[in-house]
Amino acid sequence: MADLGEMKNFYKDKRVLVTGHTGFKGAWLCRLLLDMGAKVYGYALAPERESLYGLLDWGKGLMSCYEDIRQPKKLAAFVKKAEPEVVFHLAAQPLVSVGYAQPVRTYETNLMGTVYLLEALRKVESLRSVVVVTTDKVYAETKEAAGEEDRLDGFDPYANSKSCAELAAACYGRCFLQGKVALSRLRAGNVIGGGDFAAHRILPDCIRAAVERKPVVLRHPEGVRPYQHVLEPLMAYLWTAWKQWEAPELADCYNVAPKGEDISNGELAGLFCKYWGDGMTWQAERTDFPREQAVLRLNGEKIQEKLGWTPHWNVEQAVSATVAWTKVWQRGGDLTEEMRREAAAYEKGEWI
Repeated sequence: MADLGEMKNFYKDKRVLVTGHTGFKGAWLCRLLLDMGAKVYGYALAPERESLYGLLDWGKGLMSCYEDIRQPKKLAAFVKKAEPEVVFHLAAQPLVSVGYAQPVRTYETNLMGTVYLLEALRKVESLRSVVVVTTDKVYAETKEAAGEEDRLDGFDPYANSKSCAELAAACYGRCFLQGKVALSRLRAGNVIGGGDFAAHRILPDCIRAAVERKPVVLRHPEGVRPYQHVLEPLMAYLWTAWKQWEAPELADCYNVAPKGEDISNGELAGLFCKYWGDGMTWQAERTDFPREQAVLRLNGEKIQEKLGWTPHWNVEQAVSATVAWTKVWQRGGDLTEEMRREAAAYEKGEWI
């Protein structure tokens, strides 16, 4: 299990840019960085009406710009102002369903948004480390656990736009940043955790059903995904940015796989019902939905061997923590303190 103490010390007083900071993963990442003493700059669309970002009190520690990453001049101006030393690129159109409904917007955001950011970063003298976040869905469909050298060819518009972003980031790393900036691309599985209010995701749908005292309805219960708590990939991103700062030759592409076996959507819903209690159940809904890959698995050996990163929580611990956070939110508790409590437990591999 990776020791996070030295890594946390690294971020104290570092100038860190996070794109997509108003999203679910972005808000968790900013909370972690601020608790480590970083100076955080966020660039993203304004938060949704119901969002984790909107529920937290950010104080003066976070400097935000609410703009679209498809606006290269505004993005470049903010990057110049921030003068980041470390960058985490999370801004994206993240939903498969929206990719089908709005493919052009999806490619503009996920591909060209990445290009616009990397172009702006070329001019930043202070920059040393960049992590570009993509997804497990970048790979061509396979029945095996996908490894980093497998072919990139995401099936649907969302997945394919992320495959394209991977190629663009790799090109910029080779042609414009090499020798000056370490750039890695990280591919994580499906994340779960407290504060995700997105539509058409299983755990948020489970929570909405539980609050309304209705059964959970699943579209693809047999689908297999590499589910992991949101802290898992975020800590891996932080770890990678630190390690490649110290040793730029470690910059590469890495999978962030969950601890233990991947499970089906139905099994995930079953775990939620177990930890939520109150007689929760789930059922399948057999309706035509946009096609997705039936099975997604990641091979996480490379990041363990090269960077020494190992996951801390299995999927049952992840579901338990998600339910715990949600019940704190339901009763109007202190969400920031709950996030700190979960991060501390995660570091030790303990249950929530």
